[in-house]
Formats: sequence, structure tokens, C-alpha cells
Amino acid sequence: MHFKRWQQKMLFNLTSLNLARFLTEDALILKEDEHNVQVISVVDAWKHSEFLCQNYVMNCLTDSLYSVYDSKKMAKELWESLDRKYKTKDAGSKKFMVGQFLDYKMVDLRVVINQVQEIQLILHEIHYEGMVLSETFQVAAIIEKLPPAWKDFNNYLKHK
Repeated sequence: MHFKRWQQKMLFNLTSLNLARFLTEDALILKEDEHNVQVISVVDAWKHSEFLCQNYVMNCLTDSLYSVYDSKKMAKELWESLDRKYKTKDAGSKKFMVGQFLDYKMVDLRVVINQVQEIQLILHEIHYEGMVLSETFQVAAIIEKLPPAWKDFNNYLKHK
């Protein structure tokens, strides 16, 4: 859940460690005719940093996901695989959040302020996913979701 948030945090951590570039760069390969000590040390340093990057990402996965992704040999391959898998799931999450907002109904048996806070959390998740709802729409939708006992107040707000 919340892959985009996890991905942003992971990217920040890797950037602060100066390792984020290994998520997008292809591996440095030593050519057969390059046996220069300096070139060899550059390739070795690149491999070491790439190894660190990959394992920082792996270390932040749950045990069950670790087992699924431990076959990935490069940080770039791992990152792209996670991106493909979980961005698709996030799209489903967006639909779920919209459905949750549209289906939400307030009830008389619960405190209204708590129910409004629940709606605000759903709206916050919708905004976090990058979807934009006008403030007017949000207010009108919340007014429509007021519990039946608030019918008179609901009508008052609509005509105000």
C-alpha cells in the first residue's frame, strides 16, 4: 500500500546517500582491452555502489516481497520491476478511494464531527494521489452526506 509514498521516501534516502543514479543507469562493463588500473577501480567502485543501492531498496521491502524480488540482479532492474507492479496497483487504489468517497454515508448514531474527519481523510488521500476536486464540489458532497437527522440544516446550507 502507498507505493508512491514509499517510492518517494526511498528515492530521498538513496539521493542523500548519493546512490539514486543507480536506479536509472545501466551497469558499467569493463571492456576486454581495458586493463588500466584506474578504469578497473572505477568499475569496481561503481559495482560496489550499485550493490549498496540495490540492497538498501531490498532491505526496505517486507520479507514476503524480499523473496519475490531477490532474483533481480541490478538496482535498476529491481526499481523498474517494483514500479511496473505497484504503480498499476496504485491506479486501482485511486479508483478505490474515489469509490469510498462517493459511497460514504453519514449516520445518525455516530458523532458528526468524527464522520466529517473520516471524509476529510478520504479527500486527503484523493488529493495525495494527484486527483483534483474543486472545493465547491467537496463542500456540496459533504453537505449531501449529512445524516438524515440533519435534514433541516442540510437544506439551510444548500440555500445559503
